[in-house]
Amino acid sequence: MKKQATKIKICGLTKEKEADYLNQIHADFAGMVVFFPKSKRNISLDQAKKIKSALLPEIKTVAVTVSPTLAQISQIAEAGFDLIQIHGDPADLDIKTAKSICEYTSKFSLPILKAFNVSDIDSYNYWQSCPSVAGFVFDAAKPGSGKTFDRSLIPPLAKPWFLAGGLNTENIAESIAQCHPWAVDVSSAVETNSVKDKEKIKTFIDHVRR
Repeated sequence: MKKQATKIKICGLTKEKEADYLNQIHADFAGMVVFFPKSKRNISLDQAKKIKSALLPEIKTVAVTVSPTLAQISQIAEAGFDLIQIHGDPADLDIKTAKSICEYTSKFSLPILKAFNVSDIDSYNYWQSCPSVAGFVFDAAKPGSGKTFDRSLIPPLAKPWFLAGGLNTENIAESIAQCHPWAVDVSSAVETNSVKDKEKIKTFIDHVRR
């Protein structure tokens, strides 16, 4: 049986020309940070929609958020994104049980990628059973920092999951062999001066698809 190819997500797009880079190398997912001004990659929803329009339709678009409100989630859904990636807990969610999360996320009109880092990975069990959660992202303590983390902390997974945090051309092959992620997620390692670099993206993709 042929081994399933590792899918690739390029995250933190900020410019329309970067969409063309992803089109050329046939990335699987494109991530854009919205509603999080603390991030240097944060962009307006209007700019995200322009980038989204420039992408090939087969590239799934992911709105990357931190503690979004229901109102923000609705705006993201209306903008036509394929998935929403949530770091932390939604701003208006009072987590008491897994049931409370499932009831809350059932209001969403698009699938969720729930992101965890080493500080909140204990809440995985609250999220893993919810039908609205399509998959998971495991990242370093500070998402977008380009730092790695202890991969032994990743729990057994039944849904698709993305490995993020410090991936680069030097460690990507070993990371895939070690963790066998469904997909890999990269941002800072394919940038030059905080802007996506076409050649770095191509080189990274080549290392994943060897």
